[in-house]
Amino acid sequence: MADERATVAAVFREEHGRLLAALARRFGDLDLAEEAASEAVEAALAHWPAHGVPPNPGAWLMTTARRKAVDRLRRDRTHTARLAQLRVEAERAEPPAPEGGLPDDRLQLFFTCAHPALAEEDRGALTLRCLAGLTTPEVARAYLVPVETMAKRITRAKRKIRDARIPFRVPDADELPARLPGVLQVLYSIFTEGYAASSGPHLQRLDLAEEAIRLITVLAGLLSDREVIGLRALMLLVHARRAARTTPDGLPVLLEHQDRGAWDRAMIEEGLALLPQALAGPPGPYGVQAAIAALHDEAADITTTDWPQVVALYDVLHVLVPSPVIAVNRAAAIAMRDGPAAGLALLDDLADDPRLRRHHPYLAARADLLARLGRTPEAIAAYRLALDHAATEPDRALFQARLDALKD
Repeated sequence: MADERATVAAVFREEHGRLLAALARRFGDLDLAEEAASEAVEAALAHWPAHGVPPNPGAWLMTTARRKAVDRLRRDRTHTARLAQLRVEAERAEPPAPEGGLPDDRLQLFFTCAHPALAEEDRGALTLRCLAGLTTPEVARAYLVPVETMAKRITRAKRKIRDARIPFRVPDADELPARLPGVLQVLYSIFTEGYAASSGPHLQRLDLAEEAIRLITVLAGLLSDREVIGLRALMLLVHARRAARTTPDGLPVLLEHQDRGAWDRAMIEEGLALLPQALAGPPGPYGVQAAIAALHDEAADITTTDWPQVVALYDVLHVLVPSPVIAVNRAAAIAMRDGPAAGLALLDDLADDPRLRRHHPYLAARADLLARLGRTPEAIAAYRLALDHAATEPDRALFQARLDALKD
């Protein structure tokens, strides 16, 4: 039974986005799609232990979920006309994807969720919840907002798609420019969650990071936009460090202590080769971040990193997309260039931002700089705050180890 449950969980993680996107496109209702997908998983948990895991478990889940959705529509008399329409559609062969269209239902749903009719703050949240499979608390942490606020955003976005009859389709060529930034933000958020999980027992969620890379690679093959290329370069240059970012027992390894020989050099070279295209023109946020990642990847160690250039790029990035997270990263880079006191002063200037009061990377960065300055009691207090707000077990273990070292 435990093996079958583990298989269901693994298949659902792999197929969740594809399953939900296909159901949403077919039935035009995200809530119905989520309910049908959940019922299909429940059916798998009941069926597979007794009859064995089917040869194609993803197809089994898809077929079962479609039946569950039709059953739900049949039980609801208000959907009788819709069910009749679906029966007609089911008898027709699936039309081929249009030439130049998106070959993956998930990317079609990405563009639906990035529709300009939706509020900007709702677009990425909805897609992370539905397509990346994040829970509402995980999405809330990714956006630094309370869970209740995020739940309302997601519900509001679903209702808007349903009530405004926003189609689940590939946008026309003239619609792409308005939709693309939202899609890129969602892909970036998924990758970020994979790079540094917002909760759970592991620092990294490699499946999410690799799924984001796969999707941006598909998109880059269809669009020659510089920021698409920049985001792909950024993901490759950062993901190349994955093997060195944790110890064998899963504890985080900071950049300065990583074994750079364990970095994926082929992936780094692939990312570096994309930079000239990404930076050919006015700078974009993803191209600039890719350039920062490249400086880290090309340096032999932390001391030979071109910190003045890193700071200069963060200055540009902070103008393009001012945010508290970028401000924290910029302060950390300035601390490496000008010393911990300079970085700490900038972090203290951010102390009144409510979005950072529970943001453990900010709290940990401040604790680290206090420790470097020899202000041990304050560093201990700061690490305790970081420990209180850390959402993953590896981060908590790291902060506890730092606390213990300072107390000794």
